[in-house]
Amino acid sequence: MQDFGIFDWLVIAAICLTAASLAVFVLSPRLNKFGSTIYSGVNVNDPVFLFDETLLIDKSSSAARLLCSCSDPTSWSGIRKMLLPTFPGLPETPDMLRTSGAMTLGGVGNNHGREAVCEWIDGVTRVHLRKAELPENPICGSELQNLRTAMDAAPYPVWRESEEGRIAWCNQAYENLHHRLKRTGRKVSDPLFPELSLPVVAGRKSRVSIPVPDSNQKLWFDVSTVPNDGGKLGYAVDINAVVDAEIAQRNFVQTLAKTFAQLSIGLAIFDRNRQLALFNPALIDLTALQADFLSSRPTLFDFFDRLRDSRVMPEPKDIKSWRQRISDLVEAAADGRYQETWSLPSGSVYSVSGRPHPDGAVAFLFEDITAEITLTRRFRSELELGQSIVDNLDQAIAVFSGDGTLTFSNATYHAMWGLDPDTSFAQMTVLESCRAWQDKCRPTMLWGRVSDIVQMREHRSESWEDVVEMRSGQRFTCKVSPIQNGATMICFSKMDGSEISEQDTVQLPVLT
Repeated sequence: MQDFGIFDWLVIAAICLTAASLAVFVLSPRLNKFGSTIYSGVNVNDPVFLFDETLLIDKSSSAARLLCSCSDPTSWSGIRKMLLPTFPGLPETPDMLRTSGAMTLGGVGNNHGREAVCEWIDGVTRVHLRKAELPENPICGSELQNLRTAMDAAPYPVWRESEEGRIAWCNQAYENLHHRLKRTGRKVSDPLFPELSLPVVAGRKSRVSIPVPDSNQKLWFDVSTVPNDGGKLGYAVDINAVVDAEIAQRNFVQTLAKTFAQLSIGLAIFDRNRQLALFNPALIDLTALQADFLSSRPTLFDFFDRLRDSRVMPEPKDIKSWRQRISDLVEAAADGRYQETWSLPSGSVYSVSGRPHPDGAVAFLFEDITAEITLTRRFRSELELGQSIVDNLDQAIAVFSGDGTLTFSNATYHAMWGLDPDTSFAQMTVLESCRAWQDKCRPTMLWGRVSDIVQMREHRSESWEDVVEMRSGQRFTCKVSPIQNGATMICFSKMDGSEISEQDTVQLPVLT
């Protein structure tokens, strides 16, 4: 056996060292890349994490400082849990980067100016946290900055939601709303509108409410979403003022409905489409229409057709012109000119009026005036009866009001003096009457005294009478009697009881 010299041993050692180095170089490409590529183009102050599968194999010094608050600083899941609130959208496993390639995620909240770049480099996953880079084109960079400023200055929340339902980006209004709600333990990445995770139609508004903690108040928004890169963009418009107005309007309508329910006048309001929009219980009582029919919102023509069929309105003389009559009725009601009195076959009398309402609506009022009409007819009948009785008296009677106007006279008075106040448009006064009496009688001071008594409202004496002689020689008594309300009644009675002859009457011209 040949002995080896020192030189031979050195050659063998060099060959072994070279072979070992070559094996390490061939079998460990990741370590080779680790030295030449992993940290290329990385700012020494940026946090960088290197993962082999899900195990953390290296990190920068600034990344090490971040791991002080991490509960599991050696695994992908622990570090992802720490970074997820700031950079929503981090993949659940590094394997997702093998198929999707590099991924850049924008920061939210106070980190909206930073980004996380996740890359798969020959089996090593690199997560690089850096300041968001602007495009090289200065015009595009300026435009991008303007867009970011505009979005943060927008008064309404705007956000981007990832496929996993996390908030990947939001503007300042969204973040302010999140802080306003004081959601303890909730992160900005947790959506404020979780119900929007359900399938929604893109662009369609959804009214959403958010309860305010420790109060009964709710914040209302009109929220719309549009698809965006696998996720969606959300826009929320504050509509609290609109909701408050709707509640106030609803309360006002309910108050009106309660008030209308107590009215004895039937109310039917038709909207601009001429459909029944509102009615009260009195309408059911007056028209005998069924509540289910009125609740079905019939048209105006159907409503009046049903009234005609129920004999709750006068039967039209011409059925063919019925529709035209209803059209004329609606047109008059829209101008506030419709006012009619319906005498129904049942004997009831209704006063029906139409009034315009805002926004083209029309309201019809139905009032039962049967009692008033009956009372008026009875009063008129009693007046006619009283007039008939007085007309059959032999005495000529005239009544003057306190201002000296003739208010009542009977047929005997008209025949005696040839005067008929009903044929004159102007009212006859006591002075005009005294002149007519004086023309038919012999001179006397009586008429001046009668005129003074009639126009005297105070210190009037009791009834008195005097004798007057007509030019024909006929004598009669004139009795002046003060009556209530300052009126004065004058009675002319013949002394011999004979009828007034034709020659005693004088046809005087009608006073106008």
